Amino acid sequence: MRKKNLALWPVISDPVRHAFSRDGTTNMQKLIYTYKRLILRTIWSLHGLRATWASEHSFRTWVWANLASATLACVLDLTAAERGLILALGLLILAAELINTAIEDAVDYISTDNHPLAKRAKDAGSAGVFVTSVAAGVAWVVVLIG
Repeated sequence: MRKKNLALWPVISDPVRHAFSRDGTTNMQKLIYTYKRLILRTIWSLHGLRATWASEHSFRTWVWANLASATLACVLDLTAAERGLILALGLLILAAELINTAIEDAVDYISTDNHPLAKRAKDAGSAGVFVTSVAAGVAWVVVLIG
């Protein structure tokens, strides 16, 4: 027999007592704070997408490639799992490209001099995008042949 989680029982039995946390803020204040932070994180993320779109040709290329891949995945007779895999890997390529751009921008901000560690960081970021794109290509091959 499973034990019931009794940790939530006091909140249910006495909601007034548990409406306030130890530091005096109400749960509603915490909810509003969390909501505001979610909005700000969304805005910052959209700024990052816009800046990357404007400055990185490779990101725009991957977006167009992913649109073509998503269209093909929706047109072909694929299972939901296969379609989901293709779409998720496409988004993962875009995430890797965003991280690569962040690495490149941070390295360029620190110094524009040629340094072996800067080259290694940039090459590793690029390799991350490459490996992710190979994974998406392998998934396409397996889905189409397999």
